Amino acid sequence: MVFITILLGLLPSFLLVGLGGMLRNRLSVNAWQGLDKLNFEILFPALLFVAASGRPIALSEVLRIGPAVWMILTFGLVLGYAARRFGPEKFLDFAGCWQTAWRFNTALAFVAIETLPQAQPAQLAVAVGMGVPVANVFAVSALSRGGSLGALATVKKVALNPFLLASLSGVIVGLSGISIPQPVLAPLAMLAQAAIPVALISIGATMDWGALARLSRFDAILNGVRLVVLPLGTVLACLIFNVPGNLAAVLVLFSAMPTASACHVLAAGFGADRTLVATLVAQSTLLGAVTLPIWITLAALLF
Repeated sequence: MVFITILLGLLPSFLLVGLGGMLRNRLSVNAWQGLDKLNFEILFPALLFVAASGRPIALSEVLRIGPAVWMILTFGLVLGYAARRFGPEKFLDFAGCWQTAWRFNTALAFVAIETLPQAQPAQLAVAVGMGVPVANVFAVSALSRGGSLGALATVKKVALNPFLLASLSGVIVGLSGISIPQPVLAPLAMLAQAAIPVALISIGATMDWGALARLSRFDAILNGVRLVVLPLGTVLACLIFNVPGNLAAVLVLFSAMPTASACHVLAAGFGADRTLVATLVAQSTLLGAVTLPIWITLAALLF
């Protein structure tokens, strides 16, 4: 019964992804890319900031969530490298694909958190705020090794990431206890409300819906790490270390997310094979429609 409730909670989001697939040809490729850029630069940063700054955050919460999130991402980085010998020969192309083993879909995370019995969007915002910089450092560093981007350019690209700036700004406001005046917060909240629907429709419009038919051993390893091994390891770690229920559920949800839909955009920016990465993103999203409700159900029952 819990599984059905969670599945029904996620159903509107997956229907929006399907709607995006139906609308794919109604807009040009440039228009969809423009929507992605709008979401990346404005709408999602607003969502992250509003979620993180919406209530006071205890420093102890950041110190608990941060290391846990970093361990999950590192686990994905290390295990994902097991796919190296089955992947493309050129390291730059492999690096573009490798990032799908640890990067996470922020849009679905904020949808999925509402299906948990005791939703903690602020805790998730802290997890995202702590996870975005590390996930980007890992991804940009790997792609830089395969490309020609220097150390200074790498640091700049990571430091100016809108998700990073918005997440950390929101966490700082939450830690400070400052209340943002309503006239200032209201337009940010309006932008935040638009972020998830726009992102889900765009995912459906740019997704390769036939990608599951091309699930190679290389694809299976990376998707298996992202969708099965990471959440399983997180569940076991939370049980072993007796992590409090609300936090454990958020960490399991965070670790069970499909990969970030923007992976192929970052890969293309470094000159990696965009098609390979886009296929992995599509596979992760489609397979995640099955695995995510299972992990959320397990988290709700255990924690």
